[in-house]
Amino acid sequence: MKNNLHFAIIGAGMAGVTCARTLVQAGHRVTLFEKSRGLGGRMSTRNTEFGNFDHGAQYFTVRDLRFAEALETVPGLCRPWSANAVRVLDPYGSTFAAALPDREPHWVPKPGMNELVRTWGEPLVQEHMVRLQTLVTHIEPDHLIKQRWQLQTEGPEDERRVFSGFDGVLLALPAPQARQLLQRSKLAKDWVERIGDVYVAPCWTLMLAFPQAMQPGLGTLGPQWNAARSTHHRISWLARENSKPARTPIERWTVQASPQWSQEHLEDDSARIQSKMLKAFAEVTGILAEPSFAAVHRWRYAQTQEPLGKPFLWDKRSGLGVCGDWCLGHRVENAFVSGLELALKIC
Repeated sequence: MKNNLHFAIIGAGMAGVTCARTLVQAGHRVTLFEKSRGLGGRMSTRNTEFGNFDHGAQYFTVRDLRFAEALETVPGLCRPWSANAVRVLDPYGSTFAAALPDREPHWVPKPGMNELVRTWGEPLVQEHMVRLQTLVTHIEPDHLIKQRWQLQTEGPEDERRVFSGFDGVLLALPAPQARQLLQRSKLAKDWVERIGDVYVAPCWTLMLAFPQAMQPGLGTLGPQWNAARSTHHRISWLARENSKPARTPIERWTVQASPQWSQEHLEDDSARIQSKMLKAFAEVTGILAEPSFAAVHRWRYAQTQEPLGKPFLWDKRSGLGVCGDWCLGHRVENAFVSGLELALKIC
């Protein structure tokens, strides 16, 4: 494929940014569209007066040599996290926690999970290749230039625009959103069916802060472990945010609900979700203190249960492509590999 083609990439999470920067390094042009206010996708960080919460992906592992080499371009940004992780076998007390084996290091960027994608994407921002708060609603053939694409978008305050002149359009979205956009645009019917077999479970996430634990002589609240996989019917994962490297010391917890419970309560009122998850948190950790800060976040598409089974979809003739962690699994590294391999295939 010749150089200096112009690609629209929809979605600025790990897969989208990896794909974009790889294409740019190969001499192509990109415009990266993201409906949110920043880069990162599910590698997200919530900033509060009590400190940060990694309320999406909690950490990442490094198994692919290409991922390891990419991380060497940002030395010192990511650090290993000694999570002291356990599996909580009983929903009513941490005394029944069994240590999980340390199979591989857990890595976290500083000062929050979103910093890795933000740092990799910053050159794209500086070169005005990123359109934030821009939702792509429709993909269609360019009305003026044959064999090219244009995008219909919505921005802040219902601003509607058309971006045109793209040689290719690459979707780096959660599987259901990619499928909906293709379906709405009446494109790639066979892909729509294939993506329909992918299942990505939702996740309710609870964030809690206990600044009272900073009082002299009080010590750490609750259990001695910093992270746990739980068998509680409401909760699957808990992490003490202040145990991560380069984080503020205020006692903070991120609690993720189980996929099944999240699905069953997907449309529940957030106040009800917060109350139920707070009760479960107390049962698992033994922490009965009232938090000074509590908030919930609903991820409609959080963890892949049934992946696509291949790293990407690409049609050279049309210039359409799809990538994302859900192509291979649910890990951060899956998103990186998917975006990288799609870009390499195009090049």
